[in-house]
Amino acid sequence: EDEIILFEREMKEFWTKLKSIYGTEQISQTLALKDSCKESIKVLSEKWSKKLKEGDRMIDKIQEYSDEILQQSRRISENQEHLTEVRCNLNQEEKQKKDLTDSIQELKEELMKKKEIIASKNKATKERLERLCKSKELFEERLGLVIRRIHNEQLQFIFRHIDHKDPDKPYVFTLAINEQGDYEVTSCTPPLDCIAEFERKVRETNNFSAFVANIRKAFTALSHK
Repeated sequence: EDEIILFEREMKEFWTKLKSIYGTEQISQTLALKDSCKESIKVLSEKWSKKLKEGDRMIDKIQEYSDEILQQSRRISENQEHLTEVRCNLNQEEKQKKDLTDSIQELKEELMKKKEIIASKNKATKERLERLCKSKELFEERLGLVIRRIHNEQLQFIFRHIDHKDPDKPYVFTLAINEQGDYEVTSCTPPLDCIAEFERKVRETNNFSAFVANIRKAFTALSHK
């Protein structure tokens, strides 16, 4: 616009000089040229003004696109970070799942071993109890002993004919097989101080007959006091 104003001013100065030099015909031609020139300038000004406005709109649209692309880039970056975090969590969960599966398998194997050990001990315990029961008649005949199976797979040994003053007086001890598979006296009436020593010997020698005989001897010695 400044250039247009400057141009019009120069045109006026030129026109003033032109009138003082040329005649009417030349002036008319010059006026026509001036009007044509002004019209051309006006058309050109409107054209470039329109293009400038379109350029401004284009710049605004490009800025909007740039802002939108920037926001999309940020969202993509955030999604990538979230995806990385999710993958990391999945990897950790897979590792925890594998560790848990391994632990469960180890526990199963350990449980199977314990079941086998318990079954083996139970089998051995039953076999030993059966052997003890088979010896029942022998003990009853030679030692005046009665053997009874009571609760919790225990055996109760009842001696008589120990006290000459009272042959029917019972001397009793109860025997069990503990978790280690060893003989263990759980009760004794009347009590004997030497029970622990007898238990130790039978564990070392596995001579059960001697174990029962020693307890009967201890009861006999106690009855003479």
